[in-house]
Amino acid sequence: MTSPLAAHGILAGLVGRGIQASLTPALHQGEGDAQSLRYLYRLIDADQLGVDDSALPALVEGAQRSGFTGLNITFPFKQAIVPLLDELSEEARGIGAVNTVVFKDGKRIGHNTDCLGFAEGLRRGLPNVARRQVVQLGAGGAGSAVAHALLAEGVEQLTLFEVDAARGQALVENLAQRFGAGRALLGNDLAVALAAADGLVNTTPVGMSKLPGTPLPVHLLHERLWVAEIIYFPLETELLRHARALGCRTLDGGTMAVFQAVKAFELFSGRPADAARMQAHFARLG
Repeated sequence: MTSPLAAHGILAGLVGRGIQASLTPALHQGEGDAQSLRYLYRLIDADQLGVDDSALPALVEGAQRSGFTGLNITFPFKQAIVPLLDELSEEARGIGAVNTVVFKDGKRIGHNTDCLGFAEGLRRGLPNVARRQVVQLGAGGAGSAVAHALLAEGVEQLTLFEVDAARGQALVENLAQRFGAGRALLGNDLAVALAAADGLVNTTPVGMSKLPGTPLPVHLLHERLWVAEIIYFPLETELLRHARALGCRTLDGGTMAVFQAVKAFELFSGRPADAARMQAHFARLG
């Protein structure tokens, strides 16, 4: 079934939890307006719907049957979505997580634009930082994409900390297949790892508006660290606030949010997006 909108424009959505503050709809619709497209973007918030994680197949099926062009996928579904798809892009297959699904010719095709988004943010926001040793918190769907980006951008040693040890080890093994054994490892002493680290990246949801706080004891931070977040609501998390107070160089999640949306827009619309225009729109929204 194809809705009139999907037949003559773009109908997209975001599936996740606690996403009412997301700026993604405004980013997509703003670029669609600028290109004179009929472009509607809807939130599919499992919290607002009052459903548990087992409802994901029904949410995806409902969107596909309703004529959606595609979906963005966010916390906590970026890995859970993979078995529900018919095809994966090479990057999504390598990362093992999906944040963008395109419905095409009756198939569900998974992509990952988070990796590109984080890499672009790192280049623009933290150029020339030391990348010998980096600590990453979290190894979920977003964490997988970020870890791939960090190693691709020249991090020599990535130490992962993940509460689910099996998930953390799976990511280490995944990274070894692409980047070689030993580039990434599971950490067991956060204080020791941070003392020797050049950078810290938080990919956990701790710090989001719905999960306030910091993902680690802030006394472990030190002024030699650069600190990056992938969270963008709020744009300044408690972690970044503490890091800036110490004089650390920091990177918020805004650039990643914009550049993953740039690529997702192109996948949904089949048209190039104006990245500078989308950045300016994001800044106005912020």
